[in-house]
Amino acid sequence: MNVIPKSARRAVTLEYVTVALSAGEAVAALLSGIVAASVALVAFGADSVIEMMSAVVVLSQLRSKVLSEELSAERVHRSHRIIAVLFFALAAYVVLTASLALILRDHPSENGLGLWVCFASLILMPCLAMAKRRTSERLAEGGFPVSARLLKADASETALCGLLSLSTLVGVTLTAWVGWWWADPVSSLVVVYFAAREGREAWRCDPI
Repeated sequence: MNVIPKSARRAVTLEYVTVALSAGEAVAALLSGIVAASVALVAFGADSVIEMMSAVVVLSQLRSKVLSEELSAERVHRSHRIIAVLFFALAAYVVLTASLALILRDHPSENGLGLWVCFASLILMPCLAMAKRRTSERLAEGGFPVSARLLKADASETALCGLLSLSTLVGVTLTAWVGWWWADPVSSLVVVYFAAREGREAWRCDPI
């Protein structure tokens, strides 16, 4: 009988937490962003959806490990590719929506819910990303390098979500308090570089 490592169980728990938090973020950010006509908040909500999808992909793989099933390198490689596509999709979406907002000179309105969602994410997501990275290190030390690399890749998406919450918070705050309407779409562009970089790294990840 195979002994299920504690680090594998912890990794699964972290992914369940990620799915729950991302779902809540997505609903709140998308609703507040649509109401306030905020590109930054809608982009943040879209990132939360991608974070949730990424967590679901990783969770399905890690559960195989917990259930003592074989976790093939090929399956994990495909998961890395899915995560990479999600990163690229986020970058493309942010560039498109931010550009349209700047061209059309959209003026978002103040939104208290959006500010609170970004603030909560700014605190929770970096902590969650750190926990995933520590767990991935323990998986690697315990002889599960494939699972470790998959969890580490997902940790980058979680950290990116925290980064976007910061840029969104800055943009929404400047728009509401200073009246700089352009700060909202411009702040959303901060994530493009990091999304493209992480997507490229995930795509190039070797299957072994």
